Amino acid sequence: MLKLSRRAFAAGVAAATLLPAAALATDPVKEVRIDWATYNPVSMVLKDKGLLEKEFEKDGIKVRWVQSAGSNKALEFLNAGSIDFGSTAGSAALVARINGNPIKSVYVYSRPEWTALVAAKDAKIEKIEDLKGQRVAVTRGTDPHIFLVRALQSVGLSEKDIKPVLLQHPDGATALARGDVQAWAGLDPMMAAAEIENGARLFYRNKDANTWGILNVREQFLKDHPEIVQRVLKVYEEARKYSLANYDEVKKTFIAVTKLPDNVVDKQLKERTELTHSKIGAPQRESILAAGLALQQAGVIATTVDVKATVDALIDDSVPADQLRSDRFHNDGVRRTWRMPGFFQSQGVS
Repeated sequence: MLKLSRRAFAAGVAAATLLPAAALATDPVKEVRIDWATYNPVSMVLKDKGLLEKEFEKDGIKVRWVQSAGSNKALEFLNAGSIDFGSTAGSAALVARINGNPIKSVYVYSRPEWTALVAAKDAKIEKIEDLKGQRVAVTRGTDPHIFLVRALQSVGLSEKDIKPVLLQHPDGATALARGDVQAWAGLDPMMAAAEIENGARLFYRNKDANTWGILNVREQFLKDHPEIVQRVLKVYEEARKYSLANYDEVKKTFIAVTKLPDNVVDKQLKERTELTHSKIGAPQRESILAAGLALQQAGVIATTVDVKATVDALIDDSVPADQLRSDRFHNDGVRRTWRMPGFFQSQGVS
């Protein structure tokens, strides 16, 4: 027994020495790891302007950027500890939390209509029911996947009634264009490009079933370094405000990265992206909860899961209200959104 205890002790010491410095709560942060994504234009501005680098330069903290190709990838990176902050849809974050991914949702970067069900130009698909027996491209663990499940459920169908083809979002768009699938649970900007360049049709849209664009943080990172999280969110808010006030620059940054034409970018950013929210709270809880309950009814989430309790555990709204307010006004007293094609929709402060 003594020999075994010594071995166990030695193994424990060896394991402890192999832990990365970031795993020790008392260690100072040396690097902030954060994602950027084409479905999160604020993240692209943040990266392009080097705002986080400027914020943490005096502390000797480096910033490492990682691209997320979809909510599923951002969640994989968060779960693996490869990033500290990741951009996802609210519903995707909920499913990840249910599956044991220890994350907290702390900020709203957009209220998008970034997903719809898409058919090829000449496909004989006009309504959700027409998907029965058809090949449908989808990326599991993302808002488009959850959107598809909820759409099928609304007409009494499930994933068992279709032939899911599991592809990342860009590959799904390609498969639709080639005729390899009959439909696709789309995501912008690929969806906007498919519309304009290939004549693809958004045959089913439901803005309310698009859950919010949410910034998540690893729960342990938030626990160990709350002041770093608050600083990141403060700078994120600067980038969001800048994005609202400088559309042309945001568009230029977006095109430089995606190589997409002006009209495709305008369709995503002006028609289907709203950046007037930041503080996470009741609207996000309601939207994410509705998605979770629908998924539970569809059999995607087990009946034993307390969805409401999980939503409450997921969302952390502890950032001071005076730091992130939901009613965003600029110094000129005018509130702006990107909802009207060609220019900002403006309204005076009342």
